[in-house]
Amino acid sequence: MKKLTSQEIRKMFLTFFEAKEHQILTSASLIPVNDPSLLWINSGVATLKPYFAGQKMSPSKRMVSSQKCIRTNDIDNVGETAIHHTFFEMLGNFSIGDYFKKEAIEYAYEFLTSNKYLGLDKEKLYITVYPTDIETYNLWLALGIDESHLIKLANNYWEIGEGPSGPDTEIFYDRGIEYDPDQRGLELLTKEIDNDRYVEIWNIVFSQFDAKEGLTREEYPELPNKNIDTGMGLERICCIMQDGKTNYDTDLFLPIIKEIEVISKKKYYGDKPFKVIADHIRALVFALADGASFANEGRGYVLRRLLRRAVRYGRKLGIKDPFLAQLVNVVVSIMQDYYPYLEAKTNTLFDLILTEEKLFFLTLDSGEKRLRNLFKHSTDGKITGAEAFKLYDTYGFPFELTLEYAQEAGFTVAKEEFEEYMDQQRKRARAACHFKVEGKDNSELLEFKEKSTFVGYDYMTTTSKVIGLLKDGKLVSYLDADGVVILDNTPFYAEAGGQLSDTGYIISDNSKAQVVNVTKAPHLQHLHAVKLTTGIINVGDKVKAEIDIERRKRIARNHSAVHILHNVLNSVLTNEVSHAGASVEDTGFRFDITYFGKISDDDILKVENMFNEKIKLNHPTQTELMPLAEAKAKKAMALFDDKYGDMVRVVTLLDSVELCGGTHVNNVLDIERLAIVGFEPRGTNVYRILGATGDNIKSQLQKAIQPYQLEMNKLLTKAEDILAKAKDEGIDLAFDFELPPIPLTSYQGVISYRKEMDRLRDKLKTLGKEYQKQTQQKMLSNVNALTELIEKLNNKKVIIAKVEGYDTKGLKQLLSDLLDKHELDFIFLANINNNSVNFLAKKRNNAHNNINCGAIVKEASIKAGGSGGGNNLLAQGGGRLISAVDEIVKNVKWLVMKKD
Repeated sequence: MKKLTSQEIRKMFLTFFEAKEHQILTSASLIPVNDPSLLWINSGVATLKPYFAGQKMSPSKRMVSSQKCIRTNDIDNVGETAIHHTFFEMLGNFSIGDYFKKEAIEYAYEFLTSNKYLGLDKEKLYITVYPTDIETYNLWLALGIDESHLIKLANNYWEIGEGPSGPDTEIFYDRGIEYDPDQRGLELLTKEIDNDRYVEIWNIVFSQFDAKEGLTREEYPELPNKNIDTGMGLERICCIMQDGKTNYDTDLFLPIIKEIEVISKKKYYGDKPFKVIADHIRALVFALADGASFANEGRGYVLRRLLRRAVRYGRKLGIKDPFLAQLVNVVVSIMQDYYPYLEAKTNTLFDLILTEEKLFFLTLDSGEKRLRNLFKHSTDGKITGAEAFKLYDTYGFPFELTLEYAQEAGFTVAKEEFEEYMDQQRKRARAACHFKVEGKDNSELLEFKEKSTFVGYDYMTTTSKVIGLLKDGKLVSYLDADGVVILDNTPFYAEAGGQLSDTGYIISDNSKAQVVNVTKAPHLQHLHAVKLTTGIINVGDKVKAEIDIERRKRIARNHSAVHILHNVLNSVLTNEVSHAGASVEDTGFRFDITYFGKISDDDILKVENMFNEKIKLNHPTQTELMPLAEAKAKKAMALFDDKYGDMVRVVTLLDSVELCGGTHVNNVLDIERLAIVGFEPRGTNVYRILGATGDNIKSQLQKAIQPYQLEMNKLLTKAEDILAKAKDEGIDLAFDFELPPIPLTSYQGVISYRKEMDRLRDKLKTLGKEYQKQTQQKMLSNVNALTELIEKLNNKKVIIAKVEGYDTKGLKQLLSDLLDKHELDFIFLANINNNSVNFLAKKRNNAHNNINCGAIVKEASIKAGGSGGGNNLLAQGGGRLISAVDEIVKNVKWLVMKKD
């Protein structure tokens, strides 16, 4: 058998199909574009779905690719089996309405068996086919595959709901009897038993039928265009061609494993921790390089889980410090030949992974300690959902990590209960969302197809006709209460692209309704959520629809500001700034960005100043409708996560060119002025900018400084408390703080308030230190004063005295210090303070039987009209009869003078 590297196999596959008139496609990003059904690109065909579905014209009828993929549904099998991975590359050839079964099978056979290519022994190939797919069965026979190597399996059919479907044929490679310890042979294939002997290396899907609900597969109609979708895992074929025991024993993984050996100082003998780490670091490197980031949900949660799982397996190898970032260079060196963009991102990837790893190390120890404590005190071998949720929410432990720890310890975890807690958390997060249009997701709207036109770019008020009404999610003929109104034409902008909807009124001769929110129906009609104030609305009514014009203007200012701000950020900062979400309202805006680097206050001030200089120009806004290809040629940027059709609206504001369906100012002068009112990091390389424009600036800046004002009030109260306490103790302290005038016109005002808060905090810290210093000095003086009261009574070295004005807490410490420093046998102090007396007694040891601190203090407290007590060695009490103190002290001395 040939020995081929992964690079040689990938290149050979692509050039083989290129020679057969296939267009080579670049591996797409792991992050799906306009496909909310996928978290990650998980197959070669996933990036081609619009072509297969006929939604877009494909660049060629024949295509071939090596597509990077991520799948996490089999994460528990990673490291357990020879073939499972989270990140992998899928080699695939595709035909859209061109060649079909005959060519697809012949191409696969040629590539696998020809000595010009892989040169595999055909006697080691076993083929599965769908039982009724006689054509495929005969095609394999015609190529020389022995009938004993052809297995019919009912599962050889690809189908996901209604739509394209069809039989498939899978090619397996027989690795030999050494991978079949029970010598079960073909039973492993016929009964579809997981095994290491017969490895699936290629799957060819014949997409030829249109699956319909209610029909059997035999009744499915044929598609007018038949397609081919194939997939061959690069890691698996490398394992075969490099004669590795597992996929990990190939040039795609061994360099990573060798580096783990160096870090862990342990040898690799097929151990699971090495495999898990090697697999997960590849997924992390490629996902982060494609723009994903660590987070607590979605893709970010997957990445966080992978990193934390890898760290945990590193600890199994004895690695106690962050180490994953050290593997980035190795992954890049293995993969950069086909993915050259990785090299330029190496340092960024290193920093991202190291930062996240350090964050996890901060919580890992406490989380593990919490788990061990739960294991120790459990009586039923179960971890409750509440406990699992606390580990996730408080300690940063992914549920899957808790589950792994629990399973290793022989425990179970209440997953359903955990999911209930997670669902409650999601509901709380959604509670702050905007009013949701009732019936938006109702099936009746799917059937409602009457046309509704948005004319709000040009008109603020329209005369319209009511074409639909919804009440409690149902289409109705009239509304006599709150509900949803659909108009044949409307000036109301529907919430989209991060921009809030318009509000206003819908008025007829017989009714008036306040529009509180607008969204879009499945067929894009605008759904006006209304609060009916008077009358009844009927389908067919003629109405006047009018938006709140001033509110629209404020929203437009803020939306246009976000566009220009994005452009200015890219001008000021050194690295590329990518949008990560936005919200545009009438009072201001939120703009989240991804930026690989640090952003300072000075950077934000530069951005704010440059922005305000730019909008001084008299520059009209340009809006154009053009083909998507033309917009891309103009380098128009998609600011929000909208889906775009063939024709798109392009908005040009100064140097900013964006694809956008939102409302904007007519001229940049209309923005008037921008103030950044907030800026903060929101995660690894994610930042949030809050801004306001025009007449909203003052109120939003006031809102921004409120937290600083509240904190300064708290700090000043603490300072007053210290000064008052010091005065009571006879300590003279000086403290002054005066807030200078701070103009609230820009982000500089926010910075100034924050700096003043920090200055006040520093002054408070200095005040606290000075108070402690003088308190210690006073205590030293007190020690000296009390030392003079030492006397000997009946060979006992004691202090028994009346004192005044001592702080009780400090006096306790004084007793301990005096007892040790001067080797005293006993101390009793009657401390008069604020018209009351406090008794403290302490004894060195149990040597003097006639001295019992608890009994002495109890008796003294009773005589002083109070209470107290303690034990033989230490006691405390008090009362309010100060006139009795002299007699009490005299009695204690008399007691101590008695013989033991």
